[in-house]
Amino acid sequence: MRVTRAEAKERNRRALLDAARWIVAKDGHRARLEEIADRAGLTTGAVYSLFGSKNGLLIALVTDYLGPHYDGIEQTVSTALDLDEAVRAFARHYRRLCDDPDALSHLSFEISLQDLALRDPELRPRLAASVLAHEERLAALLAGRRHDGAALTPRQAQRLATALRALLVGLSQGVILGLAHTAPEHYFADAARALVTPDVLGPP
Repeated sequence: MRVTRAEAKERNRRALLDAARWIVAKDGHRARLEEIADRAGLTTGAVYSLFGSKNGLLIALVTDYLGPHYDGIEQTVSTALDLDEAVRAFARHYRRLCDDPDALSHLSFEISLQDLALRDPELRPRLAASVLAHEERLAALLAGRRHDGAALTPRQAQRLATALRALLVGLSQGVILGLAHTAPEHYFADAARALVTPDVLGPP
């Protein structure tokens, strides 16, 4: 069957994203655009055509990586749950991700990407903006849920989302690296629930 231009474009885009993820996890800040393109079976010109630049490819890689992660969260955290229940469900979901057979390679990729951003002043704010956009998805998921007789405001939800992400990323890294391998789901859930306080939420 003949491949359409749109299908070929998407196939090349997918190949470059997969190749970039592998190379970044392997080489970190030494990742070379030429090697990424070669692994994808394409030229560097394809990168510029599809993503504009190496940094454009890396930002697309973040979105490609985080998107399914937050899709999974939205499927796990039912809209019927109140705030406490939603936070605990979110934390349990995060803990289960640590048991994924590919969890260590995921962590390697995340750390390598951060290393790249720290070394590239142009990439750093773009990476931060991409991560923030996904954090805002979590905030939107929490906003409006009932807590102590009132609905969580968007401002409070954003503050809580920031704290939750920081806590659970840190705990997850500890589990994956073997520093906190005894931390079960209820430990994650209890730690996350402990953030639902006036000091963290702030004013409405």
